[in-house]
Amino acid sequence: MMLYLVLIVIVLAIMYLPGFWVKSVLKKHNHERSDFPGNGADMARHLLQKLNIDDVKVEITEHGDHYDPQDKAVRLTKDKFEGRSLTGVVVAAHEVGHAIQHHNNESLFTLRGGLARLSWIVSKAAPVFLAATPLLIWINPALSRWTLIAAVGSMLIGVLVNLATLPVEWDASFGKALPMLEEGQYFSQSDMGSARHILTAAAMTYVAASLASLLNLGVLARLLRR
Repeated sequence: MMLYLVLIVIVLAIMYLPGFWVKSVLKKHNHERSDFPGNGADMARHLLQKLNIDDVKVEITEHGDHYDPQDKAVRLTKDKFEGRSLTGVVVAAHEVGHAIQHHNNESLFTLRGGLARLSWIVSKAAPVFLAATPLLIWINPALSRWTLIAAVGSMLIGVLVNLATLPVEWDASFGKALPMLEEGQYFSQSDMGSARHILTAAAMTYVAASLASLLNLGVLARLLRR
């Protein structure tokens, strides 16, 4: 019994601690800096202009910082869009990193986008499969097994999306944003160290989601073997 409790604590820690750490790092450096010449939106526009990427917009959003490849838009939450903070300008650089990936038509970015669209489609069917499984166990046990297999398949696609997302996020931070920030010499040596922490946090945003999806898939796969 004690072993199971320890395992549960370890699993919960692995799932939730990365998210807490990411929020802590971003919040720590999200205070206003009077010595900064611009905010997150200004940094995004400056980098895009410097890179001659003139077909990407910079917009404010309420739905989390992201790059939208469909609308070709770098979107930042209000605090980063308007705020002259280290978090704001560094996260803006990270999202511009995704715009660069899209502009260069990089294969992993394209693969992640395709998997994400497929995942959205099958995710609509997965709850139906899961809801139907208990009912079909009583009506037709063999058919219920197939609905469970379909649910596992849809979750597997979600896991693949998350796994493909991790290297895309890491590249946006350290393959794209960090070199731009270092080359531009926008920050002091001390701020540059903090910027690396923020870029790590930005790249790790999807770690908790990846671990959770893997855990859910493992539970369903275990049920399927019974």
